[in-house]
Amino acid sequence: MAEEAWGSNPLGSGVYPKAHVLNRFIAKAIDVMLVAAASQVIAPVGWISGLAYALIADGFPGGQSVGKRLIGLQTVVTRTKEFSGFRESIIRNLPLAFAYLLYSIPYVGWLLAGAVVVFEALLLIGNEQGARLGDEVAGTQVLDSGQLDFPD
Repeated sequence: MAEEAWGSNPLGSGVYPKAHVLNRFIAKAIDVMLVAAASQVIAPVGWISGLAYALIADGFPGGQSVGKRLIGLQTVVTRTKEFSGFRESIIRNLPLAFAYLLYSIPYVGWLLAGAVVVFEALLLIGNEQGARLGDEVAGTQVLDSGQLDFPD
């Protein structure tokens, strides 16, 4: 069934229309709030747990972080037509985790982290499939939930 849905795509094999940009920003905002909340737990455990969540969030069942699950998005590996796992999640979220690391450096780190986030956001907006740098490297794409029919 997944093959039929994938093959019936009007844009061709392995490419789907990008998910709604506003939904992606809202889902990421929810995830950033979770990272911020986790980082406020007992230091250094909280900071490390926030970093860990930022990296593995899209590897949870259905290729959905908490924010994606609430908003109705999912991350898929375009090559295999499966939900992303922890490996793909870590690869695709490395640029944002790098921004999280930079943010811990006062002033200069904040500017550099902001530059990374703005760069990723511009890629998301401007790319035809909504692919950030991390998506390109990991071979993933974020879709609206239900856009692919996966077998149970």
